[in-house]
Amino acid sequence: MATTDEIVDDLSGFALFADLGSAQLQQVAHTFEERWFPEGERILRQGLTGSGFFVILDGEVGIVVDGEQRTTLGRGDFFGEVSILLGDAPVADVVALRAVRCMFLAGPGVEGFLVANPRVMYRMLQAQARRLRNANRWRS
Repeated sequence: MATTDEIVDDLSGFALFADLGSAQLQQVAHTFEERWFPEGERILRQGLTGSGFFVILDGEVGIVVDGEQRTTLGRGDFFGEVSILLGDAPVADVVALRAVRCMFLAGPGVEGFLVANPRVMYRMLQAQARRLRNANRWRS
């Protein structure tokens, strides 16, 4: 298990948290919990209830829709937010391609966290816009 200072160092290098100061990053480290998943484990399951918001500290996950891997996410990327924000089941499996260490915030805490950290919400919105743009390009 990493120390709070080590987690803050990790988070400070991620685009999602780029606008937060040291005290805010400390608060993030205390709000989220650290989780680990071994290679091959399904972290989220398509069509089942989403559990929360995940930010990858180390490792890599595959995003799998209907059995087909669509993309990969790694250090600094996040997932799980769409099903939490919409109250819907995940539209993809998220599978650890390598051992994954991440920060996790349970679904009920996501809205309050985002409202308290509007710059994080804005960065998340930017990332979602990029994902949507890339998905539209993929379909063309």
